[in-house]
Amino acid sequence: MCGRMTMTHPNDAMAQLFQAAPSNDLPQPPNYNICPTNMVGVVTASDTGRGLRPTSTQRAFRPMRWGFIPHWYKKPGGGPLLINARAETIAEKPAFRAAVRDRRCLIPATGFYEWTKGEDDARLPWYFSRTDGAPLVFAGIWQAWDKGEEEGPLTTCAIVTTGASDWMSETHHREPVVLAPEDWATWLGETDAKAAPLMRAAPEGTYQRWRVDRTVNSNRAKGPDLIAPLAA
Repeated sequence: MCGRMTMTHPNDAMAQLFQAAPSNDLPQPPNYNICPTNMVGVVTASDTGRGLRPTSTQRAFRPMRWGFIPHWYKKPGGGPLLINARAETIAEKPAFRAAVRDRRCLIPATGFYEWTKGEDDARLPWYFSRTDGAPLVFAGIWQAWDKGEEEGPLTTCAIVTTGASDWMSETHHREPVVLAPEDWATWLGETDAKAAPLMRAAPEGTYQRWRVDRTVNSNRAKGPDLIAPLAA
């Protein structure tokens, strides 16, 4: 599961990391509380924008709405909010099967939040980031949606998740699929290698975590204090 995330790395640095051409309308970092339906920066294999297989080797770093909208939705809120796609069923689900075949993407983040339950079912937030300080790069899928709504066409995405590792399961039973740099081209469909084996839990030692203040439980909360370790 991944329901909130952060991005603090500059867009230019992300574009350089992925060797991608950046769009002019990317969301501006830092953002310490990225919520579903917010715009996020996403890397695709090409900038066709038409939901087709890549037609060039030029990657694009472009904005997308976090919350996948299947083509049959009559309006953006026409069904469940699909922010995650389960690796175990992604190839069979009608909402996702075409996207995982033809429209895979990379969704970079600095970190993400998960929650455990405390006394009286209080939601206790934890912050996760890489132990080496590098950006997390989630496996994602995307979909172009346009039903003539007033807001115009939307390009939307979801994060692929899988069963949690033993360490992660102490906090949550699911985790996002995180891709190593050597796997980015395969996930984007730039090579002939199969992408399915990449949909697995991160190796032990990938993450660090700490408790943070419950202020982040509000989707309106902002600022770097949201990821500060909670004082003992």
